[in-house]
Amino acid sequence: MYSERPARLTGAVVWQQPHSGPHPVLPDGCMDLVWTPGRLLVAGPDTRAHTGGEGARYAGVRFAPGTAPALLGVPAHEVRDQRVELADLWGAAVARRLAERIDAAADPAAALEELVLRTAAGAPDPPDPVLERIVRHLDSGQTVSAAARAVGLGARQLHRRSLHAFGYGPKTLARVLRLQRALALVRRGVPFTAAALAAGCADQAHLAREMRELAGTTLTAYTASRP
Repeated sequence: MYSERPARLTGAVVWQQPHSGPHPVLPDGCMDLVWTPGRLLVAGPDTRAHTGGEGARYAGVRFAPGTAPALLGVPAHEVRDQRVELADLWGAAVARRLAERIDAAADPAAALEELVLRTAAGAPDPPDPVLERIVRHLDSGQTVSAAARAVGLGARQLHRRSLHAFGYGPKTLARVLRLQRALALVRRGVPFTAAALAAGCADQAHLAREMRELAGTTLTAYTASRP
């Protein structure tokens, strides 16, 4: 069964998925470093639902939006909607050695977390606090223009920095965060219409369209698939 817990890296989450069937992974604005036996992958930011692997064992660290590029050394837009071998980013020898170390660990998720903590400690630059503020503003339901004004960035500057940090422009990030807010309410049993309005959608039909476009499913099918 899938499980997750807060990581020791600020804003990150450590998760595990034992052997299972295929499952949808919905856009959430995040990037992940993923281990599966013998491999390390970087999961880029998604703009559409991605189907998780079948039958394999997985563990991962999910980074807060905008924080992974500085740690992993790749602009988010270069891996958007992709799963990329860490070997392609850090070199085959380094990636193989790290994967073998995690393979041998009694707790691969904890070993992966240690790798991330060491990487963060050696990163040349900390996450950009301006981008952290952008995420907070958008996740609170503010418009992109209001968020840009709040951090003192022009529209072009914000778009350029968003591509590097989030993998797409701020409008797409706002849509993804809004959908996630709505789904969090739906999972708590809030009716669709109330969840849509509370998350910042115009109405339930608006949320339904976003669900189809970003998640590739319907609200009814999503709730039916939840355990």
